[in-house]
Amino acid sequence: MASFLDPLIAFVSAHPWLAYLTLFLAALLEAAPVVGSLVPGSTIILALSALVPGGELTLWAVLAAAIAGAMVGDGSAFWIGHRSQREILSVWPLRNYPGVVAQSEAFFHSRGALAVFFARFVPPIRAFVPVTAGALGMPPLRFYGVNIPAILVWALAHVLPGVLAISALHEYFGVPHHYGTRHLWMLAVLGGALIIAVAIWIIRRRRGGGAIETAKPVK
Repeated sequence: MASFLDPLIAFVSAHPWLAYLTLFLAALLEAAPVVGSLVPGSTIILALSALVPGGELTLWAVLAAAIAGAMVGDGSAFWIGHRSQREILSVWPLRNYPGVVAQSEAFFHSRGALAVFFARFVPPIRAFVPVTAGALGMPPLRFYGVNIPAILVWALAHVLPGVLAISALHEYFGVPHHYGTRHLWMLAVLGGALIIAVAIWIIRRRRGGGAIETAKPVK
């Protein structure tokens, strides 16, 4: 992971517009069915947000890029499901992931509109619930009424930790911004793993101990 993120951070810090584009695409692809379970969008967003304290990027632009990408990704998936109805759940590539599709459908049925909110924070279900909500006939106004607040909370939860971590290292421990940014990937991985573990634990308790599968294709 370090070999991937370190050159990426170094490159986009020298090309800010590419950093914002990377943030947008990371958030968008993370919301795409199947693709979202493979792209480390959360880690990329958290790592790039660490460039804000050093002045390479601005906080509001980082938030805007992440929010816009997530809205386009979730919104597109929802409308694809809304127009195709249940047929979309049985076509490629979704048909290769029947386990995750079934879990997303069960999660949606058990939580209703709240499933759209909570799924935004739980991979790999995050990449499947919007299209599932559309396919199962959730009204667009109801979907966006829950999805947009979820995206706003999700963006703050992904961007602010990186900003605050680097600011704290610089302010209280005298660590240079560039040094903290270079090694933030470790915090991103640990923090992301902790968030995912807590989210899965909560959902398992609410579902009576049911396990959440990882997104693996059918052979």
